[in-house]
Amino acid sequence: MKEEVVIFWYRRDLRLQDNAGLYHALRSGYPVVPVFIFDTKILDELTDKKDPRVEFIHRALSEIQEQLEKRGSTLDIRTGTPLAVYAQLLQSYRVKAVYANHDYEPYARKRDQEIADFLLKQQIPLHSYKDQVILEKDEVVKDDGKPYTVFTPYSRKWKAVCRAFHLRAYPTEKYLNAFYRQAVKNLPSLEEIGFRPTGFSFPPRTWKEDVIRHYQAQRDIPALPGTSRLSVHLRFGTVSIRVLARETAGLSETFLNELIWRDFYQMILWHFPQVVHQSFKPEYDRIQWRNNETDFRAWCEGRTGYPIVDAGMRELNATGFMHNRVRMIVASFLTKHLLIDWRKGEAYFAQKLLDYDLPANNGGWQWAAGSGCDAAPYFRVFNPYLQTKKFDPELKYIRQWVPEYSELHYPRPIVEHELARKRCLEVYAAALKK
Repeated sequence: MKEEVVIFWYRRDLRLQDNAGLYHALRSGYPVVPVFIFDTKILDELTDKKDPRVEFIHRALSEIQEQLEKRGSTLDIRTGTPLAVYAQLLQSYRVKAVYANHDYEPYARKRDQEIADFLLKQQIPLHSYKDQVILEKDEVVKDDGKPYTVFTPYSRKWKAVCRAFHLRAYPTEKYLNAFYRQAVKNLPSLEEIGFRPTGFSFPPRTWKEDVIRHYQAQRDIPALPGTSRLSVHLRFGTVSIRVLARETAGLSETFLNELIWRDFYQMILWHFPQVVHQSFKPEYDRIQWRNNETDFRAWCEGRTGYPIVDAGMRELNATGFMHNRVRMIVASFLTKHLLIDWRKGEAYFAQKLLDYDLPANNGGWQWAAGSGCDAAPYFRVFNPYLQTKKFDPELKYIRQWVPEYSELHYPRPIVEHELARKRCLEVYAAALKK
């Protein structure tokens, strides 16, 4: 008879170290089979088969596999719908329980409930733990128990609630011998799951103390390497948020606030899942967007005639990354200068960003459009020229990505700033006064 095992289901937590669900699985008393599912429901929606995120996941899994092989174990990687894969796994192993970490996105919640219901019919529990955020769900709420919708009071309460034990690592390394020993299962190649290498270079998972220490002073200057570039690692869990928060504690309050913003947007998505498709402030769904397709294509391709906007979009298209200050500028430009629905911009970022994370991306876009919780007021319209003067005064960033700037063939602005600002205020005011 087959040996009894438990499964640890990898999702947004692609590491062996300080992994909450994996820690509990390793301490369960049963050998642990680590499983990853290339979910075809997600992969089939990716039209570009040279998707760097799939390649990033593949590389992270390869690193885990290398470490497991040294211990006589192996990842079990499957491709298909999660429900179909779990039916297969129950044929392959005598499963006593499944362990995982929480995922707060609407699709993930539906998927996990479906799997939990399926397993329950086989009398197999699904145990899930907090791992990708520091404080979640109802851990930071107002005194009346309602969720915060404004960041500043949320962050104050977060700091009051957070204790050392919230940042304590799970010492998985003590229990790594608890992995199930079996013959190595080869990782499928990228091509076998329907994708191709991208040639992208991914940022390292280490951080520089100097960058964090000078974060407040340098984070808004796109020509400087003044941000941590850890967002993709936090997105896929190749870095522990607890370790990062603990090891950078005291270096920069501004950097800590960025980590708290992650928790804030995950909390908003948990309590208000409608924000995926609707404006957080419902009245903003009355805005009469122009949605001009020619303007949208010019924005996507970095041909708006506004150098700071074009530089940001070209950086995104070429690298899968865009500096955070520039993300705000290009999002404001699309929604307010061009009056194009924030959902179209959000979807384009979802296609292109290596660090795409639904709650943060949605929150950022709704902030720029004025429609979100704690958003910029609708009458705040970023002036791209002033933003350039303030954050790229020597045009280093612009010249890197828009080398033809100042040449005759650089396009003229597709809209004049003052006219666009006036039109925006009129259209927004008309929608919001109803």
